[in-house]
Amino acid sequence: MQRRGLEVVVGLFVLVGILALGYLSIKLGKVEIFGHRGYAVYALFPSVGGLKTGATVEIAGVPIGRVDSITLAEYQARVTMLVNPKVKLSDDSIVSIKTKGLIGEKFVQISPGGSDRVVPPGGRLREVEAPVDFEELISKFIFGQVEGGRQQ
Repeated sequence: MQRRGLEVVVGLFVLVGILALGYLSIKLGKVEIFGHRGYAVYALFPSVGGLKTGATVEIAGVPIGRVDSITLAEYQARVTMLVNPKVKLSDDSIVSIKTKGLIGEKFVQISPGGSDRVVPPGGRLREVEAPVDFEELISKFIFGQVEGGRQQ
């Protein structure tokens, strides 16, 4: 009888541990179970430079949404973002793809504009800045130095 009670206690302990692990996985992984509340806006970039679906969207360093999808449209990368419904974006906001640190993860930064017109749900943010391609800059620097150092 004591053995059966011990098995029940161990079973409950394991169940609570699995539930706690699931909860932490969802919270730390920033997974949305019931979908992200918010409205969608999009921007067209010449290149996304390593931006991934699920990356954060920030204003002044504060997360306001997530990248919902990245697709090809008009031979450009269409980045669709889900933005917190409390945040209203003006139609002259500037959208940039930035990197956290030197080799960190990519995220979308929005610099608010001064216009009174607000981008509607499903609307387009027209002012974009393409991401800096560090590999291309480094290769230009290296090959530029090699060509500059040659004697003629």
